Amino acid sequence: MKIVADNKIPYLKGALEPFAEVVYLPGKETTAEVVKDADAIITRTRTQCNEALFRGSSVKMIATATIGYDHIDTVYCESNGIEWTNAPGCNSWSVAQYILAALYHLANDKNIELDKLTIGVVGAGNVGSKVARLCQIIGMKVLVNDPPRMRAEGETGFVPIETIQQQADIITFHTPLTRSGNDKTFHLFDNDFMVKCKEGVIVINSSRGEVTDSSALTAGIALGFISELIIDCWENEPDINPYLLQKAFIATPHIAGYSKDGKANGTSMSVQAISRKFNLGIDNWQCDNIELPENTNIHIDAEGKNIQQIISEAVLATYPIWDDSKRLKQSPETFENQRGNYPVRREFPVYTLIIENDTTRAGTILQKLGFSLK
Repeated sequence: MKIVADNKIPYLKGALEPFAEVVYLPGKETTAEVVKDADAIITRTRTQCNEALFRGSSVKMIATATIGYDHIDTVYCESNGIEWTNAPGCNSWSVAQYILAALYHLANDKNIELDKLTIGVVGAGNVGSKVARLCQIIGMKVLVNDPPRMRAEGETGFVPIETIQQQADIITFHTPLTRSGNDKTFHLFDNDFMVKCKEGVIVINSSRGEVTDSSALTAGIALGFISELIIDCWENEPDINPYLLQKAFIATPHIAGYSKDGKANGTSMSVQAISRKFNLGIDNWQCDNIELPENTNIHIDAEGKNIQQIISEAVLATYPIWDDSKRLKQSPETFENQRGNYPVRREFPVYTLIIENDTTRAGTILQKLGFSLK
């Protein structure tokens, strides 16, 4: 048995070697020649899984260690007996951490009270639903738009997109990329969408770059329709728009979901899927030895601080998002290298808070966000 695996997928080495020859290669080197005699591939979004790659091959299984699967030609695969699986929800808490870090950094820099703002969450799958939950916990008014879920589950808990356009101070996108149909998300945020939004709206995209039209974002910033941009996903990655890079309040290289926890989850789900397909007997395999940050204890002196300041200090201690933004703005030509060599980031549950002199209810809120309290 032969498996071709992307060499940037962490914690994978050793898991499948007892059962197969495993060839580790960069995603761009996963070619038709390489996979022609493979039984399975384990991949990421940088490898296009289509007829050009698989025609004449022996591949029976694709496991992508990512939430997204728009890099897989599912119609071709399914019609040619190639099973595929993704890793839904694997990095959803990582993206939620990213959004909170971005919001608190924005609030600190612009002197904004988050609990006075309305955030519109477009797309309420694994990621968007968690983002909505955390934003509610910190006191924001949350509007959720998800047409497929609203049709399936009823209107309770959802609003039409027009309500978000009219009422949201911040709009954050968490949709898959779809290019056709009633729920098409390609260029969902375009000029027509933008002019219906509140003037000075804050736009966040950590879903897929093509969900937001770069020309609309450019016009929106230039004309004042958009007050601030937070961009993690870009059109034409890694050749990103230099104007948007410099104008964005936070600009990061598609790493919102790159916590070590999220990566480990994606790897575990891929190995388990391969095991089930080929009856390897490791259906419950889990990554172990995930790197820890230097210190998992966060000390906060809350004296004289309000709830937002305390929560901000805790959130940004787990993820100083500004560091990622500075790196990309200073060196956009190393976009792929910054993704491939991303530093250790762990999620809230890894951290224990020691809060002194807290007369607010910040501790209770932080526990709801996932932190431990000592």
